[in-house]
Amino acid sequence: MTTVDRTTIGVAIDIPQPWGGELTAARLAAGDRVAEFVPAHVTLLGPTEIDAAEVPSLHRHLGGVARAHRPFTVRLRGTGTFRPITQVVFVAVAAGIGECEQLHSAVLAAPAISSTARFPYHPHVTVAHDVEPDRLDAVFAELADYEAEFPVAGFTLFEHDDHGRWRPHAEYRFTADH
Repeated sequence: MTTVDRTTIGVAIDIPQPWGGELTAARLAAGDRVAEFVPAHVTLLGPTEIDAAEVPSLHRHLGGVARAHRPFTVRLRGTGTFRPITQVVFVAVAAGIGECEQLHSAVLAAPAISSTARFPYHPHVTVAHDVEPDRLDAVFAELADYEAEFPVAGFTLFEHDDHGRWRPHAEYRFTADH
């Protein structure tokens, strides 16, 4: 019998400093322990299990995605929530939404990805997930006036390690001229 090695990957736009540290700290303060393992980011592809042998073809695909896109600006502003559907509070992406949606679609086109998304794609930065309702309310209020703006020059492929941490596997830089 042949066994297939599987790995869990994700693709995201990292939030640069100082904003990444601020948002990760807010997530930790809300009691969300995932922040210890996953830095602040805008997800392009959430945790997805694939055959480990597919990583090289995924790497080639993501390189092509990066070559087809150009840098853009993301503006974060205010908070939102997915409650009552899921117990999530997030900082909203106010500018750069279309670019994130295009990247998300391009990433999903990889042959190695067989995504069965539970929810429609909505770019955001999670700042609390599955914590007590009062903590969700508190982080929602505390970051209601949050604003940040930064250039996005690429994205990262992450791999989930055996200890629950997301480790950068490869970085992809945008190079399109158009």
